[in-house]
Amino acid sequence: MPATATATTAPPPTGRVSGGVVSAVLAWCTAAAHPFVVFFGVQAGPFRSTELRLALTTVGIGMLLPLARRRPEAALGLLLVGLFAAATTRPVPEATYLLVLAADTGVGRLAARRPLKIAVPAALATLAVQIGAATYTTSGQNVFVTTVVALALALLTAGLLGHSVRERRTHAAELRARTAAEAVTAERLRIARELHDVIAHSIGVIAIQAGVGRRVIDTQPAEARNALATIETTSRETLAGLRRTLGALRASAKDTGGQGPGATPAPRDPAPGLADLDRLVASTADAGVRVEVRQFGDPGRSLPPEVDLAAYRIVQESLTNVVRHASTPACRVTVDRSEDTLLVEITDDGGPARPSGPPAAAGYGIVGMRERAALLGGRFSAGPRPGGGFHVTAALPLPTDTALSLPTDTARPLPTGRPEGTPTP
Repeated sequence: MPATATATTAPPPTGRVSGGVVSAVLAWCTAAAHPFVVFFGVQAGPFRSTELRLALTTVGIGMLLPLARRRPEAALGLLLVGLFAAATTRPVPEATYLLVLAADTGVGRLAARRPLKIAVPAALATLAVQIGAATYTTSGQNVFVTTVVALALALLTAGLLGHSVRERRTHAAELRARTAAEAVTAERLRIARELHDVIAHSIGVIAIQAGVGRRVIDTQPAEARNALATIETTSRETLAGLRRTLGALRASAKDTGGQGPGATPAPRDPAPGLADLDRLVASTADAGVRVEVRQFGDPGRSLPPEVDLAAYRIVQESLTNVVRHASTPACRVTVDRSEDTLLVEITDDGGPARPSGPPAAAGYGIVGMRERAALLGGRFSAGPRPGGGFHVTAALPLPTDTALSLPTDTARPLPTGRPEGTPTP
């Protein structure tokens, strides 16, 4: 019995939400105790030991780390309170240096994560507190001026380093987004070239059959009827494929002027399909990965050319990822032909979990597979399995016999349930 894909809604992770609230409360409570720990720590306890003062100051600074990950502004504010409170006790210079270094690090982290309109006021407030603390820990005008200059230079260095990190991070994110967009555009244009081959083949068949029917319509009416039946079937199949893909492909070609970055000429060989899985399985086995293929439904049922090609490409890309990234000698491919859906699943059990999205230097196979499924009005998912390995699923809608029998000028809904002409997300 064919398996069907069903969508389930997961219940809200209440345990995770409550755990996050508890950790946030603990982070705030721990950070709030920081000024008191630092204030009493720099007084050295019962032995007035420099090592003990430094240890307690380090512990006080460490209490701010959980809050610094969530709210760096609040963590910096509490750190400055502790710095000024400790400076009023005139501690040993080492403890003061440690607190100043922690404040400069906080400013650098803030500059790396926040825009300048937040980082600059925070840096000025930090410098003001450090200058105020210097009035308690220095003696003499010359020493005070030298200390203020050193504090300003150190703070400026930390801020510039943080801002540089932010700029590099922003540039890397923009580069990843632009590269991903170029990969999507190139994949759409490649699909358009492959679809062109299918359309050219269909139009050629129609032209030949039309010529045959015209020549034999008077002498061999049965042959003429066969030619007309072939023309009708071929044209309906071609129109069904165009209705699912032409809108999205036209939008992509219009945005890029007809040429996308990285586009390659379409191959002139016949487009592959699920009938070529045996050859694909054999080539994967030669690469060291054994593939188990499971077929459900009617394996002899004919598929629309664009659906057959998309399913083959998804299996091909998934097996390529298994060979390259999964440390496993075997994987499974399941093909399920139901009445209105072609379900393709590729599963492996080995290796560390791979990310569901492409990193900066990785390929864009998952992006291409998702785009193929979206252009056909289907669904696609890819991600690590809970028990290890990776799982890829694509559900591609199939035209029904009832839909194909409708007149060509009758608007019919897409397999996704959206009216015809609605752009695929």
